[in-house]
Amino acid sequence: MALQRLNACSRALLTDLSRVAVLRGAIKSDCLKCRDGAKRYLLSEEVVKLQDFQQRKLTVAFQLSESKGYYFDEVNRKMEKKQLISKDELKILLYLCHSVEDVFMARNAMYRYHEENRNMKQFVEFKFGPLFMRLCYELGLEELGARTLTDPALKGFFLDSTSFNLAIDMLFTKQHYESCLEVVGEIKKQGVPFNKDTFMLAFAACYKLNTSKSYHICLTLLEEGQAKGSFIPRHAYCFAAALALKQNDIERAQAFYSQIMCTNSRLCQNLRVLILAMKGSMKEAVSVLTAALVLESPVFVKKPEFSQEVVNVLKNKSVGGLWEREVELVVKQLVEAGQITKQSIDDFLCHTASRRRMPQGILERERKTTRRNQRTLQSILLME
Repeated sequence: MALQRLNACSRALLTDLSRVAVLRGAIKSDCLKCRDGAKRYLLSEEVVKLQDFQQRKLTVAFQLSESKGYYFDEVNRKMEKKQLISKDELKILLYLCHSVEDVFMARNAMYRYHEENRNMKQFVEFKFGPLFMRLCYELGLEELGARTLTDPALKGFFLDSTSFNLAIDMLFTKQHYESCLEVVGEIKKQGVPFNKDTFMLAFAACYKLNTSKSYHICLTLLEEGQAKGSFIPRHAYCFAAALALKQNDIERAQAFYSQIMCTNSRLCQNLRVLILAMKGSMKEAVSVLTAALVLESPVFVKKPEFSQEVVNVLKNKSVGGLWEREVELVVKQLVEAGQITKQSIDDFLCHTASRRRMPQGILERERKTTRRNQRTLQSILLME
């Protein structure tokens, strides 16, 4: 009986979520497919946690004793009478949002809650920022999310880098690169520390804009991060190096590349060849390609791949030089070995790694734990 109720609730919620597309033309697909439908995104599912968020929404709705309308009416009544809104009430409200209209109402409740609790110690016990941003992610409300982050009235409400990172990733997906940098500026303004994802996202936006101003911003952020001893990930250095190449600053591109500790990825190998080609170091470039050449290997062994874009740059730079013949030969061998791809450096850069697979034993233990410990509503509300 309980299982039937859960299935019915799940179907009802999914039906409500599908109506969002009718309410707002900008939403191209329902919430369960919005990540797959994105053109470009940089944060992995392990960071965005959208599927986990959606599952919690279903669980909260199933475990509530009253209807969604009751909770919305109750919070509305409290706001009209200027009564206190509790932490759990705001959490439940955010988990029950299925439409754009719901989000605006919950956003008003956030303003009220922040006004009441900004100076109270209990306020920092739960981070509402990631919860609200995942809700915006689910419904495709990137502009609303960014405006909420940067609203002075909510200063101090978003105390974590995750909220800002999710907003930047949403904006990047919709190609709003200037807005990405506005959010980066707000992070600095509010004194929220950058983490590895923040650096990667900021450098990605700078790379996409490819202006002297965005290049200066990238250099400044990189210098500040290094001076503070912040961890700057490989992907961020790759964006910085690629931007330097676009700005024809080959020396800096090589300097950024030298900061990468592990360079065995496809992206790093392509960047290395591209830097060498643009420097005119034909001998070293041919050496890298020759070392990567795999003439015979089992089908299941993944071969190193090089972008046609990179190969074209190398060939053009070698025309009329001493290494023209050697370049043509190694490129021909790579083509025959199936190691040339039509994907560009941009494709390699703007690619999110798939979610890491857990070993089978761990997965089985997770399933047993889930079956054994069905989370209560209170335990779900305590989680971020």
